Amino acid sequence: MQSYMLKNTASLDLVEFIETQILPQYAAFDKAHNLSHVTRVIRRALDLARRTGADINMVYVIAAYHDLGMSGPRAVHHLTGGKLLASDARLKRWFAPTQIQIMKEAVEDHRASASHAPRSLYGKIVAEADRDLDPETVFRRTVQFGLANYPQLDKEHQWLRFKEHMDNKYAPAGYIRLWIPGSENEENLKELRRIIASPTELRQIFDRMYEEEH
Repeated sequence: MQSYMLKNTASLDLVEFIETQILPQYAAFDKAHNLSHVTRVIRRALDLARRTGADINMVYVIAAYHDLGMSGPRAVHHLTGGKLLASDARLKRWFAPTQIQIMKEAVEDHRASASHAPRSLYGKIVAEADRDLDPETVFRRTVQFGLANYPQLDKEHQWLRFKEHMDNKYAPAGYIRLWIPGSENEENLKELRRIIASPTELRQIFDRMYEEEH
């Protein structure tokens, strides 16, 4: 991660702090919110920061903290994450209070089911970066989350949960929103919706991944 970060002009001591004190906490979370996930979000967020001219250091921290709230109830993890960021006095070494407030709000606003648009460019960047809409990734993370959080469900009930989640979040009437025009997520969302509209293909994908993850 460090070599990638240095190319993006992030502060070296900030990178060291995040990599040693913050990112290791993701090892305790489920497969859908683990270290691999936060690393992907960081990389996508930095790419978007370069495109939009946002502050690299701020984007890096927001992305690194965005799912720390998974240490508590998932339903409010975005709010918990914002509180964890705002209360981390160590960040005062690199950021002014106004920057920390913006970062806190960005973490709070990243959740896909949020009822309002992100309040700043930084919220839009992390929300977009968190939308890992590669179909294979979306389907696998959903299966993984179901198995990890609802182990009492048999295969057919896991399938019903999986399909309901796809319909509620990713279908044309779903709640997911994209915030950065022209991102790769636009094409991935089109492909997701094509597959969701084909129940047979969707079930085949679920069956394969269920057997691989179960």
